[in-house]
Amino acid sequence: MILAALGVGWGGVGEHPYNRRMHIHILGICGTFMGGVAALAREAGHRVTGCDSGVYPPMSDQLRALGIELIEGYGADQVKLKPDCFVVGNVVSRAHTPEGQPRYPLMEAILDAGLNYTSGPQWLGEQVLRRPERASHVLAVAGTHGKTTTTSMLAWVLQAAGLEPGFLVGGVPLNFGASARLGAAAGHANAPFVIEADEYDTAFFDKRSKFVHYRPRTAILNNLEFDHADIFEDLAAIEKQFHHLVRTVPAQGRVVFNADEDSLGRVLARGCWSQASGFGLRQGDWRLEGPPEDFAVWHQGRQVARVRWSVAGVHNQLNALAAIAAAEHVGVRPEQAAEALAEFQNVRRRLENRGVVRGVTVYDDFAHHPTAIRTTIDGLRRQVGQARIIAVFEPRSNTMKLGTMKSQLPWSLEQADLAICHSGGLDWSAAEALAPMGERARIADTIDEAVRQVAALARSGDHVLCMSNGGFGGIHNQLLAALA
Repeated sequence: MILAALGVGWGGVGEHPYNRRMHIHILGICGTFMGGVAALAREAGHRVTGCDSGVYPPMSDQLRALGIELIEGYGADQVKLKPDCFVVGNVVSRAHTPEGQPRYPLMEAILDAGLNYTSGPQWLGEQVLRRPERASHVLAVAGTHGKTTTTSMLAWVLQAAGLEPGFLVGGVPLNFGASARLGAAAGHANAPFVIEADEYDTAFFDKRSKFVHYRPRTAILNNLEFDHADIFEDLAAIEKQFHHLVRTVPAQGRVVFNADEDSLGRVLARGCWSQASGFGLRQGDWRLEGPPEDFAVWHQGRQVARVRWSVAGVHNQLNALAAIAAAEHVGVRPEQAAEALAEFQNVRRRLENRGVVRGVTVYDDFAHHPTAIRTTIDGLRRQVGQARIIAVFEPRSNTMKLGTMKSQLPWSLEQADLAICHSGGLDWSAAEALAPMGERARIADTIDEAVRQVAALARSGDHVLCMSNGGFGGIHNQLLAALA
């Protein structure tokens, strides 16, 4: 039933909207982005196989349910599958083990044999977004923070307006229950396709940001600050990549940008050849007025809509404003967009309530950059008032592991009553970084220790906010069990 619903099993080649079907083998298939590419390729009628290390649920289960064969590891013998193309995720590199063996033997075999390969973003751009005679109207959402949520908002607004958008999101929008679909883009030209546009590099052989492959007609630049210290030297290097994205937007396109951000002002000052539409709290064509749960939307000095919803945080007000401005570019009136946002259910792992035990509420959130941590805690604080917030976090992203932003952690945790840092695997001292917080900060070398500390400290009425860009070792269920 799942495959039939996705259009898998079309008869002759001419019956399927994607006329040339192929076999692709995806390296690094279990990553969020590459898993989404795999789902789109399968929905388009292609044969998809793939490999990864540590193939595990839930992604493995989701992919197998789509009829995708998964292989554990990167063995060179996979060249015998003879796909039309190998699609290479950015997890793959030319690195070698201390013993001198390649970490990705399959990639070495592909190169040695001169076989056809490409990156995930390039394959997506060429085979899904820009197919001859059926090129989509791509709406790309870029920014250091809020990409997943804003992409989900925009997709839902277009869906509620009857446009049946395709989308690829780096999370699971609760309104859809899936991270990717083709939508109307499978059938006709200029159909909307909404994509989360990541600035991280494309592949080991293509160091441009992923988003340069998408060529949007509508681009959201949500915000921009330093991140990804493992690949970018400084903020100026990221600004350069964002300007590469701006360069790809056509003259009749629209760049929706956060007018409060100096960094984005510098990006656009390099040159913008499209309609530029700013939004913000203090500046821009699109403004808002009111608290996060009930606010007016103003456009060029005139109130055009009002959003009443249950999504927390000033950052989500700005995300909504960006989505409204982008949707207007494809014909959705602001009042229509506001009505749709009233039904927006957010995204998994965005202040997601995982359960309440003995009066203690446990949340899961993807926040991992200091700014995201701060805005997430602020959003929860606005919801719970003076109730205690216990922030439990792990500095897991490449940037945080390097310690580049450790000095910002006390600032990011200001509104938490207590903070517990899982410090396992860090090369820098979390205790020293959090020392300015005094008794409000605690360190846990293991997840078990973090669970024990929370269980000992939490009392009825508390809110325990777990933040990580990974699975955090299943800490959420462990906490609920320990608190019972």
